[in-house]
Amino acid sequence: MIETIGVVGSGTMGIGIAQIAAQNKHQVVLHDHSEKQLSKAKEGLDKIMKRLVEKGRITESERKEINNRILFTSNMGDLWPCGLVIEAIVENITIKHEVFKKLEEIVSDHCILASNTSSLSIASIGAALNKSERIIGIHFFNPAPLMPLVEIIPSIQSSKNTSDSAKELITSWGKTVVICKDTPGFIVNRVARPFYGEALRIYEEGIADFATIDWALKELGGFRMGPFTLMDYIGNDVNFAVTESVFKAFFYDPRFKPSFTQKRYSEAGFYGRKSGRGYYHYKNEELNSKANKNKVLGQSILDRIVCLLINEAIDAVFMGVATTKDVDLAMTKGVNYPKGLLQWGDEIGLEVVLKRLQDLFDYYGDDRYRPNPLLRRMVAKKKKFYS
Repeated sequence: MIETIGVVGSGTMGIGIAQIAAQNKHQVVLHDHSEKQLSKAKEGLDKIMKRLVEKGRITESERKEINNRILFTSNMGDLWPCGLVIEAIVENITIKHEVFKKLEEIVSDHCILASNTSSLSIASIGAALNKSERIIGIHFFNPAPLMPLVEIIPSIQSSKNTSDSAKELITSWGKTVVICKDTPGFIVNRVARPFYGEALRIYEEGIADFATIDWALKELGGFRMGPFTLMDYIGNDVNFAVTESVFKAFFYDPRFKPSFTQKRYSEAGFYGRKSGRGYYHYKNEELNSKANKNKVLGQSILDRIVCLLINEAIDAVFMGVATTKDVDLAMTKGVNYPKGLLQWGDEIGLEVVLKRLQDLFDYYGDDRYRPNPLLRRMVAKKKKFYS
């Protein structure tokens, strides 16, 4: 039983993970080298806890107990009693290596060392350790206390005991856990790429504007946000950086090719909501165009993007990244898709999905539309993902 949880990095993700652990009755050591950031994190957590009391989610005594379980410290040595330490710092492999080397000198030989990275390989992070069998990826989604999904990523170094212990602990916190192979983007950030990339491609071809594409995905497809609204919410700089990272990590596979439109918007500082302008104007919303609510056009946009998403989900199963169940769980619980993509493929008809992809591939001659071999095999054998 792991009693004390360590968190390195007191940004939004770090404080969220600390909150979850403390609410689950663990002692928590939250470390950051910056006293200023620690002070900001403590104030932020106090506000969140008071809001939970106001909403009746916790009592005042529970709030005090949760706060008292967290030690905010700039001294990394205070992490010594931890049975698990989760790193949630900047996505820079050199800095992560430095942190993990220091951690290994402080914690016991039995302490599990985890990274919350969303884009770096767990194997590369674990390479800095003398006992690399203790490394694991534990990827939360923002905001960590609210989002149910956690991706657990064993590396080729991770021991079975490390993987099993991490899964057992995170499941005990009430999270939906999916296990995925240590490949670029894991499940969610890999499978979701066409949601953004194909929407941008449709725009660049002049088929529809931002508002129309968003309308089609939200109103006809049931997605909570359209791709351009979501990119503005995430931040174009952040989303573009992830796209570039995945593209490079996949050895420049055309399926993950970034968009010049997103690159230019990012270069211009049109990051989205946080900058006041992205694909939409937020300071003067009257400047935004109105959606063309032509259902035939909207359905064609939806079909194109959804089929590419399904193809990417099938590829994740084909390449052994995760099981059918875990891929669908990841997309519904991690990014709130209206239904699992493999389930959606069954409902549309895998033969229909294959035909739409093949038509796109024949028309464009672009590898981004190549149907996955598993899709071809299942159609040939008249199989479904769910019986």
